[in-house]
Amino acid sequence: MDVHGHLIAGRWVTAGDPIENRNPSDIDDVVGLYARGGTGQVAEAVATARAAFPAWSRTTPQQRFDLLDAVGTELLARKQELGRLLAREEGKTLAEGIGETARAGQIFKFFAGEALRLGGESLPSVRPNIQVRISREPLGVVGLITPWNFPIAIPAWKIAPALAFGNCIVFKPAELAPGCAWALTDILHRAGAPAGVVNLVMGKGSVIGQALLDNPEVDAVSFTGSIDTGRVVARTCAGRLAKFQLEMGGKNPLVVLDDADLDTAVECAINGAFYSTGQRCTASSRLIVQAGIHDAFVDAMAARMKALVVDDALKEGTQIGPVVDQAQLDKDLAYIDGARADGGELVAGGERLNRDKNGYYLSPALFVSTTNSMRLNREEVFGPVAGVIKVADYDEALGVANDTAFGLSAGCCTRSHKHAAHFQANSQAGMVMINLPTAGVDYHVPFGGRKGSSYGPREQGRYAAEFYTTVKTAYDLPL
Repeated sequence: MDVHGHLIAGRWVTAGDPIENRNPSDIDDVVGLYARGGTGQVAEAVATARAAFPAWSRTTPQQRFDLLDAVGTELLARKQELGRLLAREEGKTLAEGIGETARAGQIFKFFAGEALRLGGESLPSVRPNIQVRISREPLGVVGLITPWNFPIAIPAWKIAPALAFGNCIVFKPAELAPGCAWALTDILHRAGAPAGVVNLVMGKGSVIGQALLDNPEVDAVSFTGSIDTGRVVARTCAGRLAKFQLEMGGKNPLVVLDDADLDTAVECAINGAFYSTGQRCTASSRLIVQAGIHDAFVDAMAARMKALVVDDALKEGTQIGPVVDQAQLDKDLAYIDGARADGGELVAGGERLNRDKNGYYLSPALFVSTTNSMRLNREEVFGPVAGVIKVADYDEALGVANDTAFGLSAGCCTRSHKHAAHFQANSQAGMVMINLPTAGVDYHVPFGGRKGSSYGPREQGRYAAEFYTTVKTAYDLPL
């Protein structure tokens, strides 16, 4: 089996012992071998990105549009093939993998347009005969560190704006799911990205990621991952005054009020809590349910969960694929045991499953009789595990929803315009959904949260320019 290499200075390099990428639906299936780099590869990638920056930063908007648009076109044309790769290496269902790949293509298409739309301002000075021009310029070399749970969409929403606004990149994907990252880099390379503009270095986060953080030639770092690693990114970048952007965890609430449509509330909870195997930072793992609808909601959830099909991600009819690996499965099971020990009542799921193939299968778990102070409801599980918290009224529901160290996404199911408007205005989250799942956002609008979930400018949409550019103010006295 050939080893997929790093891309450095426009050349594929297979340095380092390879990473064995295995299918979580069938752990006997090796998806591919991917090079594992070290600090030397990072240093070389950063140096070549720095050398390429002057020419790339001065390309025309049309040149950058053409590159990104070509990448988007190929992603959309190959969404079935690449969606299958995604499902095979990460464990999302095939439909989710195809959808995520299509989203990556749409993101590249959007930022191709943003390369043409980057504007500025021209203002008169308070002094006579002087004109002021305000413009945005690229940062330089940007390090991009991405997670395994969205192995093509999250790289897309970092790479596309970085290139659209004239930066050069060093891309470090998650070691657990390098296949989609390599495929995306290959598309960028073949689409005509000049040597050094796009660099890929794969390997351990503690080695590759830390080398990016420590390198003084890396002007900025965009990171998506755990809150603990995010703090390391923040400390290191702040210590050398590099710009940084963090997207971290979530402990997202879905409030279900007495006046909610029961079917809508159940579908929002099932989708938000359990689809993508609960492995997304926007998952609604805290289900905050008003007393009047509580029992009917729990009964309907339990019945709906029994009908969910947990199986091979590539198998037709599968609704929920496997957990990504053994370590994550062990973590999920430990949270389930801990919730029981803390007094939670398991009413559905939570069992290790056997299927035709040897994979990391877990039935989605639903707990009742939980409180907001339990570990289950304070920490991000990152698996198909949710706790129901019973509350008396809307005010208590809002208070519980906001009582968390995180603030990424929040939802409310209600037919009350008053409560919907109040929840949107008073939820301490970056994204608020009414009668919709907490997971799932459009590619042309900002993504991000508050508190321990995010730090720095928002990702996606035109707000991405806030991170990937710097502002220049120029004065002009006509000669």
